[in-house]
Amino acid sequence: MKDYLRKHPDVRTIRVAAADLNGQARGKRVPARFAEKVVKDGTRFPFSVLNLDIWGEDIDDSPLVFEQGDQDGVLKPTERGFMPMPWLEAPTALLPIWMFRENGQPYEGDPRHALRAVVDRYKARGLTPVCAMELEFFLIDDSGKTLQVPPSPRSGKRRKAAETLSIRALDAFDTFFTDLYDACEAMDIPADTTTSETGLGQFEVNLMHCDDALRAADDAWLFKMLVKGLARRHGFAASFMAKPYADYSGSGLHTHFSVIDEKGDNIFDSGGPKGTAQLRHAVAGCLAAMHDSTLLFAPHLNSYERLVPGRHAPTAISWGYENRTAAIRIPAGNPAARRIEHRVAGGDVNPYLMLAAILGAALTGIEDEVEPPPAVTGNAYAMDLPQIPSTWEAAIDAFEHSDVLSRFLPKELIRNMVQTKRQELHYIAELSPEERVELYLDTV
Repeated sequence: MKDYLRKHPDVRTIRVAAADLNGQARGKRVPARFAEKVVKDGTRFPFSVLNLDIWGEDIDDSPLVFEQGDQDGVLKPTERGFMPMPWLEAPTALLPIWMFRENGQPYEGDPRHALRAVVDRYKARGLTPVCAMELEFFLIDDSGKTLQVPPSPRSGKRRKAAETLSIRALDAFDTFFTDLYDACEAMDIPADTTTSETGLGQFEVNLMHCDDALRAADDAWLFKMLVKGLARRHGFAASFMAKPYADYSGSGLHTHFSVIDEKGDNIFDSGGPKGTAQLRHAVAGCLAAMHDSTLLFAPHLNSYERLVPGRHAPTAISWGYENRTAAIRIPAGNPAARRIEHRVAGGDVNPYLMLAAILGAALTGIEDEVEPPPAVTGNAYAMDLPQIPSTWEAAIDAFEHSDVLSRFLPKELIRNMVQTKRQELHYIAELSPEERVELYLDTV
């Protein structure tokens, strides 16, 4: 880590940052000459900082604040090390960190540690999840009273229509995407294909598969930070909010995953299109936990505007082969790459919590050897199937009282998340629709 700053003497300040429950970066600005101390000793801030609401306010009834004296945790660098922050004007390095207790034990309220604990359970069974993510986002001109598509830097025109898989839409923002890919290269984020999507100014970037789930979640968290920051340098906004436009589809964050054994073999590969018993068990585990874990896939009020029938987001707890109306899709293709695509999450999620929920649920299904219901064929929206919670309040209740989630998520994290979301639910009722959009546009 020290070598990075030696090789980049132009870096004058660093940021140390951890992800809170909402995926917001919380941390400090430090002069580069004091960076060695941060690397060696870590830094400190209160446990409660990882449990703030979407406005950055303390949780009113959290025991972390006054009841426990607002004690400090110790934050240490993750394995990622330093990386540039290409969206800032001055050369600056980012150092991702995560939280520990004074005795060196991981803090269970840290989202990254929640994912680490799930990955450790896979390792104990000689298994390794391999993950890839598809992130959708909108480019938005938010300079006026209403949101609209930014004018093309090339033509100066606004294309006020969906541009599904349009090369013209990509070319219209070529300068932005060229800078984005250069920045991803500099930050070692494995950005692959970009496509234009069905919303106004909506795009999707795929991140390549990775056999380190923590790194895959890091990539998604850092990518969201990068896209939003870089868009502002180009004179417009980028947002991962689930549904900025009522009349168009929202933004998802689809996760593909397989599992390899100690020999490096994909345990979902049967040599044919259907997959193995372990694949079915993993699907069954995901389906069994889907209702109760919806809060992690749809963590905000605006999230539920995306989860409506017929808008390219799943609403039924279902699975199918090559079926994008189902919540879980088994893609076709080479059997060696047989995998599960989990399609519920919106672009507004915390990637660490989302991935912990998906992989934790899949592993419980594998451990219990449960079988899923029959795969659906045709339009899942039109079928009589169990449903994902349709309201934020229902999702909070289901998350709080779940038995299955307690098998792979820490009790402290569940408590903190519930208190955070109940506080947000209370105060967001005071906001107008315009104020809610303004809140979510930059934060999520």
